Amino acid sequence: MTESAGILLYRPVPGGIEVLVAHPGGPFWASRDDGAWSIPKGELDPGEDPATAAVREFEEETGHRLDGADQADLVDLGTVRQRGGKVVRAFAVAGEFDPATLSSNVVEVQ
Repeated sequence: MTESAGILLYRPVPGGIEVLVAHPGGPFWASRDDGAWSIPKGELDPGEDPATAAVREFEEETGHRLDGADQADLVDLGTVRQRGGKVVRAFAVAGEFDPATLSSNVVEVQ
């Protein structure tokens, strides 16, 4: 069973909240939007704590580092099993983000 963990970063704004979601990159996802948007997430390393993996993957996927206070405030939202069988553990935390400063990790496709 494949396990992933990710973070739903949100911030209160007048009249509601804003959340940060990500869209997978690469040729396969280039023309797909329906069902593609998700929290920034990734697979756990063997023996890795899900919260630790979520923080690591969030930084890898967005270039945004959560500070220690943010990490202490993680709220475990539980797990969901995706159609392909992957189990995703989600955590939420309030925090500030500037979409213009976010940068995804880059892979070279050959």
